[in-house]
Amino acid sequence: MDSNPPNETESSYPSCSSSRRSISSAQSKLSRPNSLREVTLGDSGSKKFRNGSRGGADSQGFSVSQKEISDEDARLIYINDPARTNEKFEYAGNSIRTAKYSVFTFLPRNLFEQFHRVAYIYFLVIAILNQLPQLAVFGRGASILPLAFVLLVTAVKDAYEDYRRHRSDRIENNRLALVLVNGEFRDKKWKDIEVGEIIKIHANETLPCDMVLLSTSDPTGIAYVQTINLDGESNLKTRYAKQETLSKTPEKEKVNGFIKCEKPNRNIYGFQANMEIDGKRLSLGPSNIILRGCELKNTAWAIGVAVHAGRETKAMLNSSGAPSKRSRLETRMNVEIIILSIFLIALCSIVSVFAAIWLRRHRDDLDTLPFYRRKDFSEAKPKNYKYYGWGWEIFFTFLMSVIVFQIMIPISLYISMELVRVGQAYFMIRDGGMYDEASNSRFQCRALNINEDLGQIKYVFSDKTGTLTENKMEFRCASIWGVDYSGMDGMIFRPKMIVRTDPELLQLAKVGRESQRGKHVYDFFLALASCNTIVPFVVDTPDPSVKLIDYQGESPDEQALAYAAAAYGFMLIERTSGHIIIDFWGEKQRFNVLGLHEFDSDRKRMSVILGCPDKSVKVFVKGADTTMFSVIDRTLNKSVIQTTEGHLHSYSSLGLRTLVVGMRELNNSEFEQWHFAFVDASTALMGRAALLRKVANNIESNLRVLGASAIEDKLQQGVPDAIESLRMADIKVWVLTGDKQETAISIGYSSKLLTSKMTQIVINSNSKESCRKSLDDAIVMAKKLTSGSIVSHNMEGSSGAVITPVGLIIDGTSLVYVLDSELEEQLFKLASMCSVVLCCRVAPLQKAGIVALVKKRTSDMTLAIGDGANDVSMIQCADVGVGISGQEGRQAVMASDFAMGQFRFLVPLLLVHGHWNYQRMGYMILYNFYRNAVFVLILFWYVLFTCFTLTTAINEWSSMLYSIIYTSVPTIVVGILDKDLSKRTLLKHPQLYGAGHRQEAYNSKLFWLTMVDTLWQSVVAFFVPLLAYWNSTIDAPSIGDLWTLAAVILVNLHLAMDVVRWTWITHAAIWGSIVATWICVVCIDAIPMMPGYWAIFHIGGTPVFWWCLLIIVIAALVPHFVVKFIYQYYFPCDIQIAREAEKFGNLRGHGAIEIEMNPILEPHQR
Repeated sequence: MDSNPPNETESSYPSCSSSRRSISSAQSKLSRPNSLREVTLGDSGSKKFRNGSRGGADSQGFSVSQKEISDEDARLIYINDPARTNEKFEYAGNSIRTAKYSVFTFLPRNLFEQFHRVAYIYFLVIAILNQLPQLAVFGRGASILPLAFVLLVTAVKDAYEDYRRHRSDRIENNRLALVLVNGEFRDKKWKDIEVGEIIKIHANETLPCDMVLLSTSDPTGIAYVQTINLDGESNLKTRYAKQETLSKTPEKEKVNGFIKCEKPNRNIYGFQANMEIDGKRLSLGPSNIILRGCELKNTAWAIGVAVHAGRETKAMLNSSGAPSKRSRLETRMNVEIIILSIFLIALCSIVSVFAAIWLRRHRDDLDTLPFYRRKDFSEAKPKNYKYYGWGWEIFFTFLMSVIVFQIMIPISLYISMELVRVGQAYFMIRDGGMYDEASNSRFQCRALNINEDLGQIKYVFSDKTGTLTENKMEFRCASIWGVDYSGMDGMIFRPKMIVRTDPELLQLAKVGRESQRGKHVYDFFLALASCNTIVPFVVDTPDPSVKLIDYQGESPDEQALAYAAAAYGFMLIERTSGHIIIDFWGEKQRFNVLGLHEFDSDRKRMSVILGCPDKSVKVFVKGADTTMFSVIDRTLNKSVIQTTEGHLHSYSSLGLRTLVVGMRELNNSEFEQWHFAFVDASTALMGRAALLRKVANNIESNLRVLGASAIEDKLQQGVPDAIESLRMADIKVWVLTGDKQETAISIGYSSKLLTSKMTQIVINSNSKESCRKSLDDAIVMAKKLTSGSIVSHNMEGSSGAVITPVGLIIDGTSLVYVLDSELEEQLFKLASMCSVVLCCRVAPLQKAGIVALVKKRTSDMTLAIGDGANDVSMIQCADVGVGISGQEGRQAVMASDFAMGQFRFLVPLLLVHGHWNYQRMGYMILYNFYRNAVFVLILFWYVLFTCFTLTTAINEWSSMLYSIIYTSVPTIVVGILDKDLSKRTLLKHPQLYGAGHRQEAYNSKLFWLTMVDTLWQSVVAFFVPLLAYWNSTIDAPSIGDLWTLAAVILVNLHLAMDVVRWTWITHAAIWGSIVATWICVVCIDAIPMMPGYWAIFHIGGTPVFWWCLLIIVIAALVPHFVVKFIYQYYFPCDIQIAREAEKFGNLRGHGAIEIEMNPILEPHQR
């Protein structure tokens, strides 16, 4: 409260004037609206409480609401005495480190993290085996090269990222702050600040640590801070210094005292402490502490004492990212990897068995057999040369086979997938169609490992406010004392924001309390202007004589109501910790704020206790109708209550957000009783929130209804069309909102979520049994509607079955009985038969529970999209989380996998980029399997013709470079740039998105077809040269070069046949890879020390070589071409039909698209 209150106010309450200051100080702890604390109340006797993410220390019950923290649970900070503070406890210094590695730990730790991939361990084992003399197939350096290359690329990327973290840490730690040293403030590096030191912060500076406020430039002790670096919210928050420390000047007088506070924790919305200063004990709460990373705004300076530093600050404790998610396609790929592993073992086993048979058959000739010769005759007494017995030879043959055939498991696939995802993310970010001009924000790709999941989404769970709507509130209607004022089309006032006014209501507001109706209007708008945490700021205009009032608040609803009150003459122009000043049509009136009970998700209302100029004390309350009517005295003014309820229903039907306003006047005894309870609760160190909630419930009772307000939250641009497109793509849209059912239904119609043809099933139950019965009845009804059991008669007299789309509407109370019970199965069964599900009055944790309900019972992909902190749990629970950069801060964005500015961008994200990413990645995985398997099978066929000795005709360096240089670049380029359909076609026909649902780009059928094609191509590539040179004297390296070139040309031409969109980059990659292979083969064979020296020049000079290449390409690819032709011409899928229509403008094709791909609107045609 203001340090110099008016005399008239002081005389009004002589009995409590001495404690009034402590009341206003205590109320500052409650200045944070829109708390998201989840409270579950048990029976009144047990008094057990459970808090959510903001519960902090308040998670204790009433029984532990003590004012002391035990020494084990507290930390003691001596003000301005860091040496004594850190003498016993040695608190953390203020230096921070976000980097993962140091120079010494980088190599071991990075390798340890990389080898979490099982495939890397596999290739490491292969490389180690090849180092053994008995198993050396390739050169020791060549065998390590592929794994070393992949590890090096990843290590360089990780090192660069960590270097940036080190640089950021260095900049952060070397920033300067003013710290009190020897009676004066001096610059000190952030990293050298210690707990207990007094720090001075100036306007627009960032806090170096968590500090308790001692004083500010404002005489009432208010400081305004921006927490955008902490929780993403850009609105200003108010923090308060205690009245007892305001007059302290640390430079001139020593501040004696200590702070006993809770141990460091992650709860950025809670703080529990006591401070003893000059022998007086004071309680401290969340509004008395400013956290590291916050910026001081609209306040010249602030002084505080450091209580948490460095890694113990709340910002650093909350610096962990969103949970890691893994692509569904990559998970599915593991099945094929296992199949290929089994196939690899089978090949190795075949070679081992045949080698055993060959050794047994020729055991008498092994000593002198050419090219084998077991005995070493170079010495006088011949002995075995690298022969370890029949059993060991078989075992070594198996291991050598694993080394030779190792690329059957494609190590290059992992690095290719990472690079492709980076490229895909680049094009998503650069897409101008997903750029939001209003917020100047581009699309953000925050999780690179799930790009392809965007092409398989089946369920979309969306918040309403700020996601489907703009979250820019406009005051539309008011119901005051039973009278509806909805004619908001008169004159326009501008505090800073345009507000439409009702002429009749405006005239009544001007009259003031001269009439009975005017008195009700006065109380109503006084409640709107005062019952909030809005902070007014004066904004200059080009006209020096005109000033505008700008309202800053944490809630858009509060801002809209404050602007509405200002438009009707109740302009809030000043707010301090103890009073507010309202300009009433030019007359300034001062109201003392005696107490403020913040909004919480349990009470769903907030209240303020005002000391009025007429010496009366009034409590004003506003909140949701469900909770407000339970605390309104229904014996008073029954007709007004009934009329207000009717107005509320009509407002909700229009899609407006409603609040009910009530008040009552307090007599001296009621005020005294509340005052002492409030002081006790606000100074309690443990269980403070629970006690304050109890005090609030006691004072918020027996209210007199004043009226109701209605605010419009307009739909975002393009939302109806976006939802229609998603539904046509067979994506089920569920809307989860905390709004009233009528409001949600109205928004559902305006957004095209609900349609006039849709049958609505509404479930509102107040008990578990009632909910069970409602679900059973609804399932029966839904089955009839969706199975065509209902028969309709048309105008011609004929009849037929009609399939009716169904929409489910269920409220949060019913979900309480459904979630985490046996009714979940029934709800899912019902919801799976519905086209739309609309959940009203749901709490944040219920949103996550609904997502989990679907994920547990289906393999379909889920996506959650929201804009606020209450959507974070839902976003993190879904397979894909999307955050909207909206009006409610950036908590959702920071927890999301992808972020964007508007809901409508979800359509190009899923239908275009999601489709492309899925198609590209699915093809790329299959192509990598095919590419490597062709090469392995060529090696396998050669082993069968060389007595199973695991010698290879193909140069060892070509074997290693095959997956790294010869064939990798075209795969990556096509994976990033290829487009099976244009953006225009995909947006015009949303049904094409169903290809992802049907897994058309990657499935078991395609895998086995690819493997059959691979087998054929390997047979052709191996046996054509073998038969052509059967009776020749050509050496192994020469024919090995032919096989290498044939394989590279073959797989690149195979890729070229499947490319849809050619660009110059694609041409350069495919044909350039073939040229690069020729150059590498020539260079390798030109090295004299290589075993195949000059081989390519010998074989390349014969016509047979070139005829072999031509025959291999034609014979190997003809079956692939024929199958593609038959499949696309006689059994075309939606994508192929659309591609033909897109290319040739085939009208018949377009018609086919409409019939074939429209299962949602006309399901009976399927």
